[in-house]
Amino acid sequence: QVQLVESGGGLVQPGGSLRLSCAASGSIFRIYSMGWYRQAPGKQRELVAAITSGGSTNYADSVKGRFTISRDNAKNTVYLQMNSLKPEDTAGYYCNADIQKYGGTWTYDYWGQGTQVTVSS
Repeated sequence: QVQLVESGGGLVQPGGSLRLSCAASGSIFRIYSMGWYRQAPGKQRELVAAITSGGSTNYADSVKGRFTISRDNAKNTVYLQMNSLKPEDTAGYYCNADIQKYGGTWTYDYWGQGTQVTVSS
């Protein structure tokens, strides 16, 4: 079995910073892309940032210049450093990873349980 466990969410004032972490564990042969999505109440889930195994990154326009995604392949962990947070960043943040398991041929999408980020004064 494969699990993604997020941490680092919480309540922060506008202009503040948070760092999210997501660790993958289990019968993992290789992790390809990893990413962060978010979903606010009444809205669709949207991609925030993604990173390939080689380190190429992709960001939503709304977070460019404020958020930074990174990963530690040795620890099967992806991070999201969020700076200059705004109230509109308030959402549940979900980790996603494209993973090939040991003995498997195909890759599958796995999701974490989500961590809440609330930006409010």
